[in-house]
Amino acid sequence: MTDDICRGRKPVTDLLAKSPSRCAKLLIANNVRPPFLDELLDMARAANVSWQIVAPEALDKLSGGEKHQGVICRLTQGKTLDLDAFLKSLDTNAPSLAVILDHIEDPHNLGAVIRSAEAGGASCVVYAKRRSAVPNDTVIKTSAGASLRLPLIPVSNITRTIERFKAANFWTVGLDGKAEESLWAEKLPERCAIVVGAEGEGLSRLVSETCDILRRIPIKQEGISSLNASVAAALGIFEWSRYYSH
Repeated sequence: MTDDICRGRKPVTDLLAKSPSRCAKLLIANNVRPPFLDELLDMARAANVSWQIVAPEALDKLSGGEKHQGVICRLTQGKTLDLDAFLKSLDTNAPSLAVILDHIEDPHNLGAVIRSAEAGGASCVVYAKRRSAVPNDTVIKTSAGASLRLPLIPVSNITRTIERFKAANFWTVGLDGKAEESLWAEKLPERCAIVVGAEGEGLSRLVSETCDILRRIPIKQEGISSLNASVAAALGIFEWSRYYSH
């Protein structure tokens, strides 16, 4: 499977409808029939996207054997955002939420976090360039296309990134199952960067020590020590969203 494609009927139609500039070329299997075929071609023409009818085997090869439902878009190169430029572009008087991921490795988790971040009104998702999942076809599909719309910022060092958000007047809140304070204990700050740890390991020691605040998600059932990273992120995102996203 390559990282420069979007596959599947719903992800591709969402891409054509909402982010057609990211679609370099639409590839359609020759066994796709109307009315879906007509819908695809109408959307491609409306968005001025070139298209080609190909053998299903060509799509099988391009997707690495993953399900494609007879349709794939080749993607244009996504724009890499610079953290400092992004921070300077924000309205300093308005509430703002960032989501910082401390080396989440599963692309399904990354996609789920991005989808929740967009739905909850976050300004961006920040992820590490190394030892982390990166936006690819799986992330596009899992995020329901949100990864093509929401600003995604790759960084070299998560700890230094947290310090940059602090310097931009954000409070940084790390989600940590061992924290003393509950996520519900106090209203989250208006300008907030929620920091989510890796699967299994959680926040690294240095990242945890760098955060302004640590909060845990209360878990009622004994024997359950933590939640999936994307679930934890969603709870943090919507805890902020219920106060500031209108």
